[in-house]
Amino acid sequence: MFLNQYQHSFDDKGRLTIPSRFRELPIEGAFVVQGLDRNLMVLPPSVFQILYDRMMAMNLTDPTARLLRRIILGNALRVVPDGAGRILISPNLKEFADLKENVVFVGQGDYFEIWSPDLWKEQEVQVSDAEANTQRFAALDLKTR
Repeated sequence: MFLNQYQHSFDDKGRLTIPSRFRELPIEGAFVVQGLDRNLMVLPPSVFQILYDRMMAMNLTDPTARLLRRIILGNALRVVPDGAGRILISPNLKEFADLKENVVFVGQGDYFEIWSPDLWKEQEVQVSDAEANTQRFAALDLKTR
């Protein structure tokens, strides 16, 4: 399970070290895709397969379904961490998420996200608004039992 937040930097060869707590990725690696909030999502193969199957089941004549496929599949990148837990992210994905020298890894349970520090700060402002959160999440069933 991918939880918490970690900050890392690209090395001089453009590689990004995955936090040690996030290295539970399977030996076959993971898929890096565009997130829906100008971030990147790193999905283990089993999670990517679920999304892939659902997208492939969508009606091809639906323009929204085609757009979603373009976002997720059109830029998907399979990565396999090296022995030191480093991955290379393609230039188009780095540009999309505005990734420069430093990044923030954010756990999301079954997958994790990669954010530019500036864009993550904007998200932190949004998620720390308690009054807005009460209204946002009121309709969700968040019972623990």
